[in-house]
Amino acid sequence: MARKLTFSIGGVTHDAVPNKVERGKLYGWSETVALDDDGNECKAVSMDETGTLIIPKGGLGMGILSEDRKWVDRASLRVVTLDGEDAPLIKSSYEGVIVLEREVSAEEFLDHSITAVYQLAADPELVQAVGEKIHAFTYSFRDSYEGSPAFVLASGGVLFMLVGYNTVFEMLSLNEFGAIEADEEAAEDEDDEIDFSMGL
Repeated sequence: MARKLTFSIGGVTHDAVPNKVERGKLYGWSETVALDDDGNECKAVSMDETGTLIIPKGGLGMGILSEDRKWVDRASLRVVTLDGEDAPLIKSSYEGVIVLEREVSAEEFLDHSITAVYQLAADPELVQAVGEKIHAFTYSFRDSYEGSPAFVLASGGVLFMLVGYNTVFEMLSLNEFGAIEADEEAAEDEDDEIDFSMGL
């Protein structure tokens, strides 16, 4: 059964089922398959540093070691803030109710790079309540210590949820000028160059 999100807007709650919009489903995709001389499909494997030991798929993993090179169980780790305090846990967006109370401008929305797009299967009342506004909230697929900016908007009578991250743009104003300083050593080297055509 598909997981559903519960939104609250204007004091009324609505259920919506997110369906991920993938480029492959829209435009199709192609695959490159490597075959050996007998026409059998080749499989990618890893090798150790010596190049003599073949490690099949699934044979590699990641782990955490302490400073004295002992294995660290992930359950013993703590997520802390810059102040050393325990970081607050963000509950999954699929648990509880998401209150759509923060509206953002188109400029703020466009300051984000979108990494995932979901079409929300919802009742027409929710589409009408969202209207032409852009609503923002913090999305978390599972219980996590870091959520992602998400936006709910309607287009052509269809409701969408877009998830991404904030893109920081560093720009100079028009009245700020930059100066290019000449490299004195490079200038001296140019003066020392010999022009062999001078004696001709």
